[in-house]
Amino acid sequence: MHHLIFNAPKTTVPALCVAACELVGGERHEAISAASALLIMEAATYTHEHLPLTDRPKPEFGMNHVYGPNVELLTGDGIVPFGFELLARSDNGENSERILRVMVEISRAVGSRGVIDAQYRKTMDTRSDSEEMCHVEEIKRVVEKYEGGFHSCGAVCGGVLGGGSEEEIEKLRKIGLYVGMIQGMVKRGFNEGREVKEARNLALQELKIFKDKEVDAIQILLNI
Repeated sequence: MHHLIFNAPKTTVPALCVAACELVGGERHEAISAASALLIMEAATYTHEHLPLTDRPKPEFGMNHVYGPNVELLTGDGIVPFGFELLARSDNGENSERILRVMVEISRAVGSRGVIDAQYRKTMDTRSDSEEMCHVEEIKRVVEKYEGGFHSCGAVCGGVLGGGSEEEIEKLRKIGLYVGMIQGMVKRGFNEGREVKEARNLALQELKIFKDKEVDAIQILLNI
């Protein structure tokens, strides 16, 4: 479990979760369990997507496979409920409703209408010779569901646990989406293209509601 979690690519989702919590007036420790759960969920998703299958037309690089696909598949399945267990254990009786809402948000983000949908689209849109998707709109849809969905979920979870208002939480949802879109598009070679600049400007517009608060941590994520 330790190997698979820390073998996945580095992600800013946990940092965004904590930053969002502090932005709405919460304390860092209130978001740590959710941030850890999100890290685990993203690692499980990455593991499932990069199983060392022998029938792959092109091997996947960037992931060091110490175990066989059977072990990685089962471990990936096993760490998902562990993420929810971390959240459940952080319930102190006073934050039960917030914890439950966070669980629902994470379930939606990693489920059939979130990351699973992105993986399906990526599989269907990948060419038979294993080249990456080439249609810009399809790439953007995958990024919106994958990186965008994870970051949006992280920002919302932080806002909920920090006691943010509904308006603040919905603003954070959009900001998280834009942060994820920026990182996903840069990862796929868009760099400083029109799409990236547009997403950054939209995120900065949403941040204006927090004008009297510390927004530096989130602004840093927008400039990655």
